[in-house]
Amino acid sequence: MMPPLAVTLGDPAGIGPEITGKAWAARHDQALPCFFAVGNEEAIRRVWAGPIAVISTPEDAHGVFGKALPLLPVADCGDAIPGAPDLETARCALDTLGLAVGLAQSGTASGLVTGPVSKSQLQAIGFTHPGQTEFVAERCGVAPGNVAMMLAGPDLRVIPITIHIPLADVPNVLTSELIISRGRTAAIGLQRNFGIQNPRIAVAGLNPHAGEQGMMGDEETRIIAPAIAALAAEGFDVFGPVSPDALFTPRARQGYDLALCMYHDQGLIPLKALCVDEGVNMSLGLPIIRTSPDHGTAFDIAGKNLADPGAMIAAIRMAGEAAAYRASEAA
Repeated sequence: MMPPLAVTLGDPAGIGPEITGKAWAARHDQALPCFFAVGNEEAIRRVWAGPIAVISTPEDAHGVFGKALPLLPVADCGDAIPGAPDLETARCALDTLGLAVGLAQSGTASGLVTGPVSKSQLQAIGFTHPGQTEFVAERCGVAPGNVAMMLAGPDLRVIPITIHIPLADVPNVLTSELIISRGRTAAIGLQRNFGIQNPRIAVAGLNPHAGEQGMMGDEETRIIAPAIAALAAEGFDVFGPVSPDALFTPRARQGYDLALCMYHDQGLIPLKALCVDEGVNMSLGLPIIRTSPDHGTAFDIAGKNLADPGAMIAAIRMAGEAAAYRASEAA
């Protein structure tokens, strides 16, 4: 029996507690693996009326998962009013994340699913990382440059080469070395987590029509094409640069397992258009499995029973599948 997955509630004032409870309620219909929540007990009881079983160790989750949501509690976070984040809820979210990462590192949790947090609130308490991905990478002793953020849904997987920077800065930040690093991490991650032995990786161009042979920009010939050649020389099945406006059609998507995109919205717009309620963020390149729903805290609907648990369900399922595959390979 594999260890259960750890699911953090994220910011207690957001929708994380609600969608975690709803995911447990859908466990049978969705065939979800055993998981336990990590976070503040009062925060989830405020927004979800389902049964909760407080546990003292992850191992206890298996015994109660069939009848109640197992919860490994963290310290009190004050009132934790839904929709009203404050410094206390941010501290609770950070404490929860740190505890859950440690459980995944120790092997008492087979993987980690992180609920949504507020970056602005975390920064107000001294959090210096761009997001949870970088925090988890640091705790795991992995350089941020060796971790790739893969966004995935039922019909599409993408990795943005550059992420949370202004669009005007992308041409200056984009390098062949960065594309090579992300491409290598992507291929190895698909092999390690999903058993795709020879992943097909499509690489988008940066400019319209992939530069139109230099008429609309030279980044394709100067930066992207050399990176593709280097990855191919390492034995990876990679092709491009492909005109971005043709990369995400139904027929095109059948030709690759993952698309490398040059900037955030180039990959995220098609992903969210196709998989808005099932999008998953998975960190590739880590020694542990980490996924999260591809949405934010949604403070505006927190506590109103309006949050859709689809992305959380998908994140739990993906983490469970990856954990099962890794376990089978290690057996």
